[in-house]
Amino acid sequence: MTNAETPITIKKYANRRLYNTASSAYVTLADLAKMVKAGEDFVVFDAKTNEEITRSVLTQIIFEQEGVEGQSLLPISFLRQVIRFYGDSVQALLPSYLEYSIDRFTGEQQNMRESLSRALDPSGYSTASFNALQDLTRKNLAAFNKALGMFSPFPANAPAPAAKAGDEIGELRDQLSEMKRRIDEISEKK
Repeated sequence: MTNAETPITIKKYANRRLYNTASSAYVTLADLAKMVKAGEDFVVFDAKTNEEITRSVLTQIIFEQEGVEGQSLLPISFLRQVIRFYGDSVQALLPSYLEYSIDRFTGEQQNMRESLSRALDPSGYSTASFNALQDLTRKNLAAFNKALGMFSPFPANAPAPAAKAGDEIGELRDQLSEMKRRIDEISEKK
């Protein structure tokens, strides 16, 4: 971030143009994406209403990136699941869970790059490199299981109570049990 105390203010005008007040220049969504990648913090305000619209602008950047051939990060099944969470009783929990997960993933990013690089380098390919990548995958799955356990109201190895008809909590428990079962299957395959 360029200024740790105050984020850069971006104004969005009715003509959809974005104005960076720090540099006194118009910017594009691509420029804002570069700022995010560079660690620069900013907030976006509607120039007419002064309403903060940072979330919608960041979502628009993601939407545009998802539309670029070969750039998409979000699997269709993930997008569908996110849509299902809107209006659901766990909607309030999902943002903190996703933030925790992406923070863990980001923290391991350099290790994953190094392991992947060693594993895919033909000159340096070795069983040790492949094993290091497998170990990293196991650690990430364990962290994911731990994060999932934070939202589970029952012990990790205990079966979830059966759902009653119309019981949202029971349905949620069943969904969590199914997710845990799938994660366990994936980690056993590794």
